Amino acid sequence: MTARTLTILGATGSIGASTLDLVRRQRHKWRVVALTANGNATELAALAREFGAEIAVVADEGALPALREALAGSGIEAAAGPGALVEAASRPADLTIAAIVGCAGLAPTMAAIEQGALVGLANKEALVSAGDVMTAAVARSGATLLPVDSEHNAIFQCLAGNDPADVLAITLTASGGPFREWSAAQLAAATPAQAVKHPNWSMGAKISVDSATMMNKGLELIEAFHLFPVGLDALRIIIHPQSIIHSMVEYRDGSTLAQLGPSDMRVPIASTLAWPRRMDTPCAPLNLAALGQLTFHAPDELRFPATRIARAAAEAGGAAPAVLNAANEVAVAAFLAGHIGFTRIAADVENVLARGLPPAPASLEDVLAVDAEARIRARELLELA
Repeated sequence: MTARTLTILGATGSIGASTLDLVRRQRHKWRVVALTANGNATELAALAREFGAEIAVVADEGALPALREALAGSGIEAAAGPGALVEAASRPADLTIAAIVGCAGLAPTMAAIEQGALVGLANKEALVSAGDVMTAAVARSGATLLPVDSEHNAIFQCLAGNDPADVLAITLTASGGPFREWSAAQLAAATPAQAVKHPNWSMGAKISVDSATMMNKGLELIEAFHLFPVGLDALRIIIHPQSIIHSMVEYRDGSTLAQLGPSDMRVPIASTLAWPRRMDTPCAPLNLAALGQLTFHAPDELRFPATRIARAAAEAGGAAPAVLNAANEVAVAAFLAGHIGFTRIAADVENVLARGLPPAPASLEDVLAVDAEARIRARELLELA
């Protein structure tokens, strides 16, 4: 059996680490083309050596000397910078896992799409900021997007073999994050250390804060709008604290299909790696009797307005989702740095959107320009300029 080729954009992050854990268990089935990281040259070099990558790329050009030194004598190519990320993503691969966090992953993800193969999309911001541009590129290139996010992967599985025209509703489940039972006063005093402690998932700081504000679910709503052609009105959100049901699809005959699994990203990643088949994972099977019960609650958009703000941005369309995403990234970074309080994150995102929108982006360059302008506005509003 010929080994499949694989590129991982964001190899040292949580998605990259989980992907490589699965690949490590089936080494004979995979040949790694490219691995990228932001600036962790030591870890990236170790992974590139372990998996025999053709090229390793760091986004931070200042980390290139360290990467070259760590790869000396290996025969593995080392490169750095935004252009090198795009070049690595453009190299032919049977599957590319796009897991660079934030808008920094937009250009490399587009480059992977344009080569026309399978792209496992774990960068939700790419579809949020450039949904129309990206879906047009998918149609043009013939690429296939496989959603890696647990919620969208669950929807993808529940839709398999069914006509989207028969779908009545898609429900994205949300854990509610670490603050779901906190009062408004408690939320105002929440610290970064508290916000990054997700009750169910092990994730990076930015996405953990997004989960705490519920903005991650707002971003996922916009992403689902682009991935699944059922219309925005058919997309719903429900709080499910146990994170066992990852999403549901309701059909017009009254049937609702749900995908259940442990709170482990290796499950949706395995679905992506093996698609259209299945593969073994080290994840323990669900023990529903031990769980005892699964509970559900309606979202509280007074305490957590991010989902309302995101839905409004999706309804507005055009540049609004890109502005939403950029402003949120700036606000989250400001919160993590201790410059603003927790409840200001969503409030400042809404304020940036209220200051007017640029024309709808028609190209990747337009999207990046909208993103840059929105970041400037957000920093000015936060008095961080």
